[in-house]
Amino acid sequence: MGIKPTRKQYSKEFKLDVIQQSYLRDNIRELASELGLRPALIYKWRAAYEQRSGSDTPVFTGQGIAAMSPEQQEIAQLKRQLADAKMERDILKKAIGIFGKSDG
Repeated sequence: MGIKPTRKQYSKEFKLDVIQQSYLRDNIRELASELGLRPALIYKWRAAYEQRSGSDTPVFTGQGIAAMSPEQQEIAQLKRQLADAKMERDILKKAIGIFGKSDG
């Protein structure tokens, strides 16, 4: 397996600045190109901003990820736990296959 590339994390201030610029500009692709971003990422940030504007929940946590509701956090945690359990199961299946074979 190759090395998994790390995701870039952007500050809350950077995201809000990009969102503001995107509303002032006609061409988001051009803005994305200038900033070295994918246009889809800018649209994603804008959607998160528009969804959360006017609510008490912060748009971005400042840790490079969008703020999640407690339910979303629980779902994400459960998904991580499930992925870990599946990986452990697969490792054990392989170990049983390797060590379960008889030499005769």
